[in-house]
Amino acid sequence: LDIEHLLDRKPKALSGGQRQRVALGRAMVRNPAVFLLDEPLSNLDAKLRTSMRTEIIKLHQKLATTFIYVTHDQTEAMTMGDRIVVMKDGIVQQVDTPQNLYDFPINMFVAGFIGSPQMNFLDATLNKDGNGYYLDLSGDRIDLPKEKTTDGKLDAYVGKKVKAGVRPEDIKDDPEFVGKQGECKLEATVEVSELMGSEIYLYLVYKGNKMTARVAPTSKAKNGNNVTVAFDPHKIHLFDPETELTILN
Repeated sequence: LDIEHLLDRKPKALSGGQRQRVALGRAMVRNPAVFLLDEPLSNLDAKLRTSMRTEIIKLHQKLATTFIYVTHDQTEAMTMGDRIVVMKDGIVQQVDTPQNLYDFPINMFVAGFIGSPQMNFLDATLNKDGNGYYLDLSGDRIDLPKEKTTDGKLDAYVGKKVKAGVRPEDIKDDPEFVGKQGECKLEATVEVSELMGSEIYLYLVYKGNKMTARVAPTSKAKNGNNVTVAFDPHKIHLFDPETELTILN
């Protein structure tokens, strides 16, 4: 717990983060049947939080004890949890493995909560013609993959408004990716470009809709530029705008 140098101090001489580590140690030495951890890393600085996260994962494997861990930090939940319970207003929304929550969210709340930056939600109309189902995104046509729509579940929504969800990491601006996606292209304006080192976050405006894209650090997009972005139609999620439940993952 990195508190060896604090052993001669009284509690009042410890900082909040140090007290939190002492409390963790006190819980561990009692060897309980179940650990109940309520945001145990919230008072720690970013570097220590990362190392403590790793330590708790190793501890969990070593003790082979059930850990029930409450957190608002979805990175902690995704990296540490074997199963995650997503709650909103005291009501359980979905219980599943981290990867399934990410890939198959049950509603818009779960879809927006899991993933950073959060999923983009765009207003669209679902239509159908001889080629199959497609989305009308403010005048742009996005064809949905036939293999995802063969069960006929979308028939009830034809001609109606839906919410289309696309994750920022599935929106790219590199010419090679854009060239492969056929019709799944959008013209957008870059409001802000944030260089994160290994990637760039582009905050885009597309016909009044705000979007975020995670693109390669080689991207040349700058603030105020007009860019062409594309996304893989297989990665589109559809939601009912009234119930917010998932129609298509």
